[in-house]
Amino acid sequence: MHIGVAGNIGCGKTTLTKLLADHYGWIPKFESVTYNPYLEDYYKDIPRWSYNLETYFLAQRFRDTLEIANSKEVIIQDRTILEGVFIFVANNRDLGNLSQRDYDTYMQLFDLMMSMVKLPDLLIYIRSSIPHLVSQIQKRGREYEQSISLEYLTGLNNRYESWIANYPGELLIIEGDQLDFKDNPEDFQAITDRIDARLYGLFPEEDQDSE
Repeated sequence: MHIGVAGNIGCGKTTLTKLLADHYGWIPKFESVTYNPYLEDYYKDIPRWSYNLETYFLAQRFRDTLEIANSKEVIIQDRTILEGVFIFVANNRDLGNLSQRDYDTYMQLFDLMMSMVKLPDLLIYIRSSIPHLVSQIQKRGREYEQSISLEYLTGLNNRYESWIANYPGELLIIEGDQLDFKDNPEDFQAITDRIDARLYGLFPEEDQDSE
């Protein structure tokens, strides 16, 4: 089974992925951030390094997606291959950071890859406001993230909302501004109760994802 965790920069994807993996005994799969060879250069000069960074992420996520598809375990993935395309690449194209030629080449690769894999069995989306994201980014203190502009972050957030509104697969939306799932056990349990209801039918769940 493939569980995906989606959301903007600073929303808490990695934290929630770790917590859920520990709680359920699932295998976590994290995105390549720490050792991505383009990330620091990207934030210094986004137009120059957009195609390189996004293609690197695409290759890594496709490899991870193939491994998940061929596994008999339940794997929870911190950011899916879909977000790299519909959020980050599309945002960079619209901001002028990625040429149409590079975008078209990228999409040819993506379409070929998606012909070989399927959507996650469940996508968990952490919805967060811009002030909340900025606070979390500042709190974790990654130097290369401090130069992220509000325009860039807002563009990503708008795209996430548009993408989620039309997402065709199984979806669970978590309100990241309201739930402190890292430090409040009751908030975390509220999330696991909803996951239990969705995956195992253990508890009744209100229809909170159709708003």
